[in-house]
Amino acid sequence: MNAFFVTGTDTGVGKTFVSCALLHALARRHPRVVGMKPVAAGLVPTPEGWDSEDAIALRTASTVRVPPGLDSPVRLPDPLSPHLAAERAGTHIDIAHLVACQRELAQHADAMVVEGAGGFLVPLSPEHTGGDLAQALGLPVLLVVGLRLGCLNHALLSAETIRARGLTLAGWVANRIDPAMAAPDDNIAFLRQHLPAPLLADIAHSGAPDFRTVDLQLP
Repeated sequence: MNAFFVTGTDTGVGKTFVSCALLHALARRHPRVVGMKPVAAGLVPTPEGWDSEDAIALRTASTVRVPPGLDSPVRLPDPLSPHLAAERAGTHIDIAHLVACQRELAQHADAMVVEGAGGFLVPLSPEHTGGDLAQALGLPVLLVVGLRLGCLNHALLSAETIRARGLTLAGWVANRIDPAMAAPDDNIAFLRQHLPAPLLADIAHSGAPDFRTVDLQLP
């Protein structure tokens, strides 16, 4: 199946927005697309109970409905690094369980987008990081680069770490999250020369972003 793991140069760089745009693009080719948020830290109240805003957004962009235990198996109340949120919740994030959920979820769809938590090496437990989860899943990786001061270092480090894990960097997205950033076009030009993957989208800053308007080129 067509499946991708979406990670970012940091938290708050637009991974969920890009994941939804990727699902929207995949839906043009595949009738059944589904998003997955394996680990969500920070929940909001809904009529059905406490849930993750990221998982809700991914469901909105998906074309099939699945049990929440599959598309968002670990939901932690506190908006902290997952290992701290899990500790406060008195639980432990089990990568094998997350992989099993992803494999089962894959039976319901023709294409899938798995959104990681935070940056690529965000701690999931004292022993494991998001990189370990990505490696266990073995999916091609899409890197969301939040354009702000420091993003060049973060992008190059992330790409180097992804490749060191034996994973394919399928592409990257430039997300202009800081409208006051100096020389954003020069930063994108540098990354186009130095990242070993194609630029799939250049997302302008918007006060009311709509993932359906993103011109995202599928890898």
